[in-house]
Amino acid sequence: MKKRKKIVVGLSGGVDSAVAAYLLQKQGYAVRAVFMKNFSERVARAYECPWREDRLSAYRVAAFLGIPIVTWNFEREYRDRVLKYLFREYGAGRTPNPDVMCNKEIKFSVFLRRAKAMGIPRIATGHYARIRRSADGVSHLLKANDATKDQSYFLAALNQRQLAAVSFPVGGMTKKQVRALARRIGLPNAERPDSQGICFVGPVTMKAFLKTRIKPKPGDIVTTKGVLIGRHDGVHYYTIGQRRGINLGGGPALYVIGKDMRRNRLIVGTKNQLELFTNTVKLGSWHWVASPHKFPLRCTAKIRYRQRDERVIIRRTDKNGIVAHFSRRQRAVAPGQTFAAYQGSELIGSATIVE
Repeated sequence: MKKRKKIVVGLSGGVDSAVAAYLLQKQGYAVRAVFMKNFSERVARAYECPWREDRLSAYRVAAFLGIPIVTWNFEREYRDRVLKYLFREYGAGRTPNPDVMCNKEIKFSVFLRRAKAMGIPRIATGHYARIRRSADGVSHLLKANDATKDQSYFLAALNQRQLAAVSFPVGGMTKKQVRALARRIGLPNAERPDSQGICFVGPVTMKAFLKTRIKPKPGDIVTTKGVLIGRHDGVHYYTIGQRRGINLGGGPALYVIGKDMRRNRLIVGTKNQLELFTNTVKLGSWHWVASPHKFPLRCTAKIRYRQRDERVIIRRTDKNGIVAHFSRRQRAVAPGQTFAAYQGSELIGSATIVE
């Protein structure tokens, strides 16, 4: 009898990873499941993170499918590699992307290494993305078939070592198809709602969470002409393009246009104010997901999740920096966010936005 290949599936408690596990079973894999616990009891209680409900759902799915499941605790790694990064970046006035960092450092790093240490070379998750393996051994990261659910953007920092050991079983399906399959086979979480937001924040705002580590530092709210119009409790709590939380009363809605960290000033303006738009974006160190391309590079890119792809030319500067020039002006470019470059459906490279 042929020995079945082993794979570890990260069961989150949601329907996507549950269907992923089922599909791998149907493909003949010997599936093992892991629930990742990334949050301490104290943080979970303080911010009402529903990890216990998530774990219970994951264990029910495993029991239904007849696969073994364990909980792996990555609290320390998550704290050191994701939470500290989050607070450091916000403290410096940037807007980080903890989902990108979590995928790079936790789900496809420490999780993958632990699976390999058990003698299991592959892992799978319920992400909506696809991987194409070429004849030369390169793993190409592709968008999901369901454009409304595509999560390739959050995987932009993964490397070849990680992608070579990963499967995304639901990447070729639509969310509607995933739900329908879950109902048809009777999965216990078939009707469970999708998770919303970042777990460790729970129902509270990001600002309230940041205040647990970054102390308020009141300062002035000014217009682009320097006119004082109000006060804020800390520029690091705000991101470029943000409207919520700027309560000045009366007049048109105002949005964050800039942050003067040196003078602790929040600069605001109207929704379509010229200063909120730019064609040029300065990038940090460049990361190739698969094979390197030559600069200047004509492709498409996005500067945030769920944004449509925009045509862009990416060039190296004389000082060995990297600059992206968009055909259309981009609104509210936030330093710290992830810039993801695509050629067709393939995510080819990424970088962190500098300005």
